[in-house]
Amino acid sequence: MLQTLGVAACYYVAGRLGLLRGLVVEGAVVSPIWPPTGVALAALLTFGLRCTLGIALGALFVLMSIDTPQPQSVIVIAGNTAAPVIGYLLLRRQHFKPDLARLRDGLALVFLGAVAAMLISSTTGAVLLLAEGSLSADSFWSVWLAWWAGDAMGVLIVTPLLLLLRRAHWPVHLSRWKEALLLAAATATLVPVATHARSSMLFAIYPLLVWSALRFQLAGSMLCALYASVMATIAATDHSGPFSVLDRMDVMINLLIFNAAAALTALLLSSMISEQQHMRRSVERACQELVEVLEHLTAGETASNRAPPEEDGRRRGEEL
Repeated sequence: MLQTLGVAACYYVAGRLGLLRGLVVEGAVVSPIWPPTGVALAALLTFGLRCTLGIALGALFVLMSIDTPQPQSVIVIAGNTAAPVIGYLLLRRQHFKPDLARLRDGLALVFLGAVAAMLISSTTGAVLLLAEGSLSADSFWSVWLAWWAGDAMGVLIVTPLLLLLRRAHWPVHLSRWKEALLLAAATATLVPVATHARSSMLFAIYPLLVWSALRFQLAGSMLCALYASVMATIAATDHSGPFSVLDRMDVMINLLIFNAAAALTALLLSSMISEQQHMRRSVERACQELVEVLEHLTAGETASNRAPPEEDGRRRGEEL
């Protein structure tokens, strides 16, 4: 029960954070980044299917904070619960490892956990709005795309960070601390400028993503991607910076492209680097074991050559 209530509380808090910033698409308000989907999938990957009730309760609490729940709200809750559950089942079928130390795990999270599974929640929500008459047929696909993009971005950005919490550690050496502080200072300075400048400077953020992935792998790159996506979302919802001259639909499309590119760069590049480092350590361990075996064999041959003649003759006789 405590685990269920904990998952529901985390889902609710993430939902309230996601509601702080929204984009109006064809009269419907959607969140460019919906963190509850990332929380739900991370909880399923950590605790298993027994936390499904907590996800459903969290979705109910979020709906209650927005408006009085209606009978049709059950459909929205079911869609928001089924999407991460299906994503979890698809990932488990592919033998997904939560440490994301392999490129195949990063690709599985992108295409199965985010792209494929989140089609359920977006389709359920958009169809319900269409059936209620709150959405016209001409606006269906625009709202559906915005809904799907927000849910998928929640998985791409939030889920990896939550999965890393169990094995997160700070740099031990002083040089790593200095580099981490330098990277944090550069990110805190450049990202607000790039996302709020009227000229298009969003591309200047990608060197920071590459730097963080190369030196700090998944933890550093995903934190950098999260900060960049949040700042870009704030600029987009305020219609400032490079988003000030765009209409609402163009704002949504450009924000989606930037957030997706940042998340994919951070996730896949860091997974690839982690996999290469793991392979290098495996090769080094194998070489070290081979050296130890050769040293043992050499020591045995040396001891055999130094044996007394009568003992050597007796040993050879036994061998014959």
